Amino acid sequence: MSATEILKHGRPEAFYDEFSRKGEGEKVTHYCPGCGHGVIHKLVAEATSDMGVNDRVIFCSPVGCSVFAYYYLDYGNIQCAHGQAPAVATGLRRTRDDAVVICYQGDGDLAGIGLGGIVHAANRGENITVLFVNNAIYGMTGGQTAPTTLVGQRTVTSPEGRSAEDEGHPIRMAEVIDALEAPVYVERVSLAGPSRVLKARRAIRKALQTQVDRKGFSFVEILSPCPVNWQMSPVESRRWMIEHMEPVFTVRRFRDRTDQAQPRPPRSNEPPTDQALLDLFSAERGGDWTVAPRQTPIEDQLVKIAGFGGQGVLSAGVLLANCVAAEGLNVTWLPSYGPEMRGGTANASVIASEGVIGAPVVDQPNVLIAMNGPSLDAFEPAMEPGGLAIVNGSLISREVERGDLRAIRVPATEMASRLGSTATASVIMLAVYAAATGVVRIETLEEVIPHSLTKKDLIEVNLNAVHAGVDFVGPS
Repeated sequence: MSATEILKHGRPEAFYDEFSRKGEGEKVTHYCPGCGHGVIHKLVAEATSDMGVNDRVIFCSPVGCSVFAYYYLDYGNIQCAHGQAPAVATGLRRTRDDAVVICYQGDGDLAGIGLGGIVHAANRGENITVLFVNNAIYGMTGGQTAPTTLVGQRTVTSPEGRSAEDEGHPIRMAEVIDALEAPVYVERVSLAGPSRVLKARRAIRKALQTQVDRKGFSFVEILSPCPVNWQMSPVESRRWMIEHMEPVFTVRRFRDRTDQAQPRPPRSNEPPTDQALLDLFSAERGGDWTVAPRQTPIEDQLVKIAGFGGQGVLSAGVLLANCVAAEGLNVTWLPSYGPEMRGGTANASVIASEGVIGAPVVDQPNVLIAMNGPSLDAFEPAMEPGGLAIVNGSLISREVERGDLRAIRVPATEMASRLGSTATASVIMLAVYAAATGVVRIETLEEVIPHSLTKKDLIEVNLNAVHAGVDFVGPS
């Protein structure tokens, strides 16, 4: 009988031969004595190796001790932003239909900063497996209070013990996930002793098999010791888990709907066509207008339209962007506004170019349309030399101060009031810009306005605003 035939226990195939985190040639992990992570790694590695899916596993581990898994497990590994493993796993699930996606998260990561992410992934029923390592403390960063820290438990940030009044009660994540409709399998297990580890082994395998069978979302909460941060020996930490953690975090199977759940059909891995992407990102009303593309070249226009909320600043930016698109040019539109519905600051950045636009941000505009004084104050200093500043003379008393700028004062608000709608002041300013520069043709404005307005009864007054702006500039 060979040595291979009599071997009962050995290193799972999913483990690397050497653990470089500890050092070259090392065969043991770097985890603290008594830590549960090494145990969980072995349970996962055994399961995937026995199931024959090692080459399909993608392991998503975010911030925390879980981040070191890639030193030990020979899987595809992605290091995720804090709390964002479920979001990354969702993206993998939607693009790699054959992958076995594992989220491996600690309590601070999943129940703290990542609480929203895990709840929504579970609520969507994503076909992923989540292994939640609950050691009731922030282990990697020094032993601070975690969302699962027990009431009365001492940590670095709760030296007198966690207070329910000040820090709240520990969050029971298995119960939270079990309250949702979509999850298929939810269980809480413990690593406090050999018999409990065997139950954890079965739960992990069940959760992974649920995903391999395409049944849906599975969640295993694993109570795990952290002797160093608990300031206990490994043996004492196991006893503490049984006496203190398990009464709070009930060890049991909360849900198993694997027999009722139907396998999900495979997702198509065919990438979208170029035309589909163009259709997806095309302007909402693109193609409605019949303006012929312009033939004369233009210089890149870096336009900043700014004012206060209620002046139609953002709408004017959309209108200008649509006009530029109708002219057959490349364009971007980027809004910026405060929280107020009326009276707050607002500005829109519009870039028009015959070439590729690398970014939509306009830091140094060569065109400024300032609807009020604070906007002129804010953006005049940053303008490119030789730029054009069109200012609303009805609300801006001072002159443009820089001598290297071309300035046009327009009593836009007064003109709009005479038309019967002060909201059209921004359209008057756009018409002045178009008439003074020729970058956008007046017929383009007239053609695009009916398609840009949701309230059709405002079309006429906005067209009148265009004519008023053109008349103000006069013949070119």
